[in-house]
Amino acid sequence: MYYPKQDIFSQNWLDIIFDGRNKQYGAYVLRRDASKNVNLALLIASSIFVVSLLAPLIKSRFFPNAASLTLAHPLDEGFVVELTPPPPIAPEMPEPPSAALPAPRTSQVRMPVPVVVNADRVTEEPPSIAVLQLANPSSQNVVGNPDAAIHIDLPTGNGKADAEVTESGAKDDTPFISVEIEPEFPGGMEAFLNYVRQNYRYPPQAVENGVKGRVVLQFVVERDGSLTGITVVRDLKFGTGEEAIRLLSASPKWNPGIQNGRPVRVVYTLPIGLAIAQ
Repeated sequence: MYYPKQDIFSQNWLDIIFDGRNKQYGAYVLRRDASKNVNLALLIASSIFVVSLLAPLIKSRFFPNAASLTLAHPLDEGFVVELTPPPPIAPEMPEPPSAALPAPRTSQVRMPVPVVVNADRVTEEPPSIAVLQLANPSSQNVVGNPDAAIHIDLPTGNGKADAEVTESGAKDDTPFISVEIEPEFPGGMEAFLNYVRQNYRYPPQAVENGVKGRVVLQFVVERDGSLTGITVVRDLKFGTGEEAIRLLSASPKWNPGIQNGRPVRVVYTLPIGLAIAQ
């Protein structure tokens, strides 16, 4: 049977559903008492909510003398914080007076800073040439004392005062590649060419094979002018390089290279031209 307008929450609809069934079963009881239970729960929750809202008002109206605990805020007038006393302030120590410099032997005259301005705006004239002949230019005027003692800073340390200043004291004794004054053979390059013509022994195998060209050698000219580390950079073979090494090993000492006024080690590259005389 179909009841389109029947209220599904009514008792009649519930009886129709459970008609012929065990109504003692829990589902029937729950459905039957559902509306009553919901209304009861809503009433209890509403009562608790209203009581919680009215509790502060009831307390203040009917219990005005109830004791309450309050904490003082740090910004309130009655809040006191005990602070340790600050450390004592040390009295300001006066700056020590600057030591007066002794007067120089020669007077000093102030030289104003040069600034380009119009002639009518010049406030200070520079000292004349006659004044500068008697005094040194300075940032201020100082009267000299011709009788002042001359102080010369003496060298300190335990080294020899008369030791010769050379480049050999450096930790890195790498020879120079370029110097102010290049080393040279005594008498110059022309004298060296004459030395080669007179002392170079042309190897027989080189003569037989008609070898000619340039043998390039590299060596180090030491501080005393001796030649060390002689090597052949370019060799024509047939003993030409070995003979060139022998020639330079027997060479007299050269004039050493000069850097900063002192003899230094210098790497030197030297080409020697070889040709068989016809």
